[in-house]
Formats: sequence, structure tokens, C-alpha cells
Amino acid sequence: MQEWIGFCYIRNMILVSKYLIPKGYTGLTLFPFVLLKSSHLKTNHIIINHERIHLRQQLELLVLPFYVFYFVEFIIRLIQYKNWHFAYRNISFEREAYHNESNLSYLKERKFWCFLKYLRGNEFYFRK
Repeated sequence: MQEWIGFCYIRNMILVSKYLIPKGYTGLTLFPFVLLKSSHLKTNHIIINHERIHLRQQLELLVLPFYVFYFVEFIIRLIQYKNWHFAYRNISFEREAYHNESNLSYLKERKFWCFLKYLRGNEFYFRK
């Protein structure tokens, strides 16, 4: 299956490995792959949409800068919140993905670099 992401097609390359996904997480996106903890998650449209949002973010930042930006923002959030989970959930990329994961048409309407509007520190976001 291929998906048009605005300027090119990407193949959905979903891999399953319970050993590559950190404890407490269900999926991980390492362009161009989506890694899931178990095979039944392949049919979970919300998780897949969440990870596709990350694929789009990674492409917009030309992949490698995405990971640098993600790591730096995580460190800043960790200092800010002094809590691993709060820091993770408040990374702008995660805020965007969690906020829009249930909207399965989000990627069709999403504007370029939309994650920037989730950078503001006063928009604390936490949901278990």
C-alpha cells in the first residue's frame, strides 16, 4: 500500500517486534519504517495514523534533523517537567500526533510544518 504525502509516495513498511519497542510504548517510527509491539496493532487505525503523522514530520524536516530536534526538545521538556512521561508527551511532534491521531483524514488537510504550533510551552498536554 502506498500513501501520497504531499510531494511523494511512501510505502507503508510496518514491522512488528516486541523487542525493539521500549516498555510502555506500542509503536515507534524510524523513517521509513513503522515498528509495532505486536501484530494486532496493524489494524489499529489510530495508532497507525499517529505513526503516519510522525512519518510526515520526519519527511518535512528531511529525516535526520527531525531526530536532532526531537532529542533536543525532549531534553528541554525533561528539564522543564522533571518527569520522563510528561516530557515525552509534551514534545511538539508528540502533541501534534496525539491531538490528531483520531482524525483519520488529518494528513490530507494538514499544513506544512504544522508541528510548530505545538511548540508553545504553555500548552501542557497529558493524557494517559
